[in-house]
Amino acid sequence: MPTETSLIMPVTPEFIERRIYLIRGQKVMIDVNLADLYQVETKNLNKAVKRNIERFPNDFMFRLTKKEVGNLRFQIGTSSWGGHRYLPYAFTELGVAMLSSVLNSERAVQMNIYIMRAFVILRKLLSTHEDIASKIEELEKGQKEHGEHLIAISSVLKRMMDDQVRPKDAIGFVSD
Repeated sequence: MPTETSLIMPVTPEFIERRIYLIRGQKVMIDVNLADLYQVETKNLNKAVKRNIERFPNDFMFRLTKKEVGNLRFQIGTSSWGGHRYLPYAFTELGVAMLSSVLNSERAVQMNIYIMRAFVILRKLLSTHEDIASKIEELEKGQKEHGEHLIAISSVLKRMMDDQVRPKDAIGFVSD
């Protein structure tokens, strides 16, 4: 049983982000990782979910296939999942939010706050990367269409920068 002081452990968003995986085009967390964060046994987490299954539609939670578990092992870099008899559940952001209502503990509420923040940070990072990727794509398209003009402009800019670096001859009188 966790002590009062162990209820609030310092968990960084990066720690949680490393436990968010992209499966079936969705960002999810696996039941084993969630149970670890909530400091409960995986079987108890899954029992609580099964007792409240009406709160977990398919867009909140789904069971992984054997192939997905194999891909996940490869992605994580582990050779064993710990000998589980059942395929793990994957919880989407909505499913993780619902878990706090099923697991009535201070720890579950605190961890859900951390996890929701990590999902938000991850969403912001992904949107930033998408913006950068689209701008690069625009530049590449523009380079194909206006390649000669871009080359000419860049060569003029380089010459201008070189001119600024070279020392200029002094203007005016030089006194001895």
